[in-house]
Amino acid sequence: MKNVLLLGGAGFIGLQIAKRLANRDDHKVVICDNLFRTTGEKDEELMALEALPNVSVIEADLTSASAYESLPKDVDEVYMLASIVGVDYANTVPHEIVRINTAIIFYTLEWLKEAKPRKVLFTSTSECYAGTVENFGYSIPTPESVPLCISDIKHPRFSYAVTKMLGECGVMNYSQSGYFESVVVRYHNVYGPRMGFKHVIPHVVQRFLDLESPFKLYGHDQTRSFNYIDDAVSGTIAAMEKGGDREIYHIGAGEEITIEELVRHIGESFDHTPEYETCEPFPGSVSRRCPDISKATRELGYKPEVSWKDGVTRTVQWYLDYISEGGKQHESYKNAKGSLK
Repeated sequence: MKNVLLLGGAGFIGLQIAKRLANRDDHKVVICDNLFRTTGEKDEELMALEALPNVSVIEADLTSASAYESLPKDVDEVYMLASIVGVDYANTVPHEIVRINTAIIFYTLEWLKEAKPRKVLFTSTSECYAGTVENFGYSIPTPESVPLCISDIKHPRFSYAVTKMLGECGVMNYSQSGYFESVVVRYHNVYGPRMGFKHVIPHVVQRFLDLESPFKLYGHDQTRSFNYIDDAVSGTIAAMEKGGDREIYHIGAGEEITIEELVRHIGESFDHTPEYETCEPFPGSVSRRCPDISKATRELGYKPEVSWKDGVTRTVQWYLDYISEGGKQHESYKNAKGSLK
């Protein structure tokens, strides 16, 4: 029996990893989370998972040293997923992102020194090299060997990226000191059902429901590569199980699309057909981003299967179903006026 601990395992990506692993008879899964994203309550998906005989849930605040006393002592693999993420949070409470993410990284690494699991996976982000591509013209699609850089240390948007750089550095160097094997995955615009309300796709859905017109296309010609949650989970588990010690893998999709393509595709699901108006991008937003996933394909067997159009359509439908069924929703969704085709 393999004992697996997911720190932040009730989050968007973490819960889907937990589901995948819990379906294996030879895995015992422990989820540790403070339930921040569900306002302190266990949602239906988490409760259903917890009901399985090989799954347990620990509710704890990982920014506190005492929280680690409740973690299991015998652990084979640890997924470090816990962090505050989202451009909205970075722009509004950057100091909290720095405090929370730094505390989690420090206390977790110190606990791992004593627990000595076989392997630790740290989840990072493409934001770590945003400044390199934007300011120095690094290659796109971008490989894992890219130097890490941000554009402006004063800009709140980059508070998240800085903490992820710290995490990568910490995990790699604790690993080099012999406490455990390690691997890092850098996510590239992971999306899907249950992703929360602080990301581009649910934001655009809200704006269509609000009948925005003219519909502003912020950074319309900027490009991104969107990675559906099922593919991201497959890549993450493959990195843990097949990835080399102290290696980094870009987990994303190879297809680069413009923000305008994304928005217009989302709009096809709605009755509202506005006039579109191109606008300047938000400050700190990079012009292009697309990962080179050849290393992950070669070493992990990683191959994204869900096209961006199919994945976005599924995601939009999930949010509309969630709203229509009266699920707990973000405050701004309560007075939505638009309708689905």
